[in-house]
Amino acid sequence: MSVEFKGFALTDPAAWNELSLYSYKPKTFLDEDVELAITHCGVCGSDVHTLTQGWGNTRLPLVVGHEIVGNVTRVGAKVTEFKVGDRVGIGAQIGSCMQCRRCQTGNENYCLKLIDTYNDVYADGVVTQGGYSTAIRAHERFVFKIPDAIESKDAASMFCAGLTVFSPLKANGAGPGKKVGVVGIGGLGHYAVLFAKALGAEVYAFTHSLSKLEDAKKMGADHVISTHDEDFYKPYQGELDLIISTIDVFRPDRPLKVYLSMLFVHGKFINVGLPNNDNPLPPMHAFDLQPNGAFIGGSHIGSKTECLEMLELAAEKGVKPWIQEVPMSQAKVAIEAVKSGKVRYRYVLTQDIA
Repeated sequence: MSVEFKGFALTDPAAWNELSLYSYKPKTFLDEDVELAITHCGVCGSDVHTLTQGWGNTRLPLVVGHEIVGNVTRVGAKVTEFKVGDRVGIGAQIGSCMQCRRCQTGNENYCLKLIDTYNDVYADGVVTQGGYSTAIRAHERFVFKIPDAIESKDAASMFCAGLTVFSPLKANGAGPGKKVGVVGIGGLGHYAVLFAKALGAEVYAFTHSLSKLEDAKKMGADHVISTHDEDFYKPYQGELDLIISTIDVFRPDRPLKVYLSMLFVHGKFINVGLPNNDNPLPPMHAFDLQPNGAFIGGSHIGSKTECLEMLELAAEKGVKPWIQEVPMSQAKVAIEAVKSGKVRYRYVLTQDIA
């Protein structure tokens, strides 16, 4: 099956929301590569940060999108996991060196030579283009088989938003008997609630949006807390084993010690929200870590092992994200809604490029 590579691309940073149909050269097809025809692509906050140059200058023209679902159209001679016709996904990473200690120990998502799915460069010099498009190629290590129990529209956003929170939840022991706080109930945060609950944890959802209080309860949160009250944290001091922070706009007047104070002894605060370059983490002092021996950490998407485990859990427990479908040709509507904060949880683009 012949696939034409074209997608909706940013060409002028001054008009970040004007995406034009653009045909481009794909990476050189290698023996361990998988090619797929894209059917769905989630709209991630990362896409907007990139389009608006919030994370720095981009390589133009640029097609964003890294929550990709499609059907395999071609496999390389050395591919062992997939066959033509398989329904698969690709997330925010599309390559790594495969040779370093990190890659060799199942931590390829931390490889120092990792290749991002878009706005990066393949080994052959071709710029990586994302999923607001017709097709994509990737090394089989970064391609994931989707269980039959998960619909494509639901699977798409799992490959970035879902995995970004599942990985630190799993790595930091979320499960029965654990109290997990989720700060920010948006695209990432709503997945954190869904997966923390699916893992068996007691879930505390913290949100500044009054309209999301009831939503968080419906998602399965055991406790829902509005952060509008400046003293919201005081009843929960010393209660939580783990906090996953998904917010990507930090308030300088709300220091980290507010969140750290809610942790039990040696509890962990894991940040996964990534703001624009000009919005650093809130201030903190060394004394803020001592009352409970708190740990602060981060996390970067997830490994293949974690992704497959996430998909298995989602299929078993019936985890379904809260999404809204939009034709890919109307991507502008979706990215503008994400930029304005008017999207409640996740947009998913459906393929309609002729």
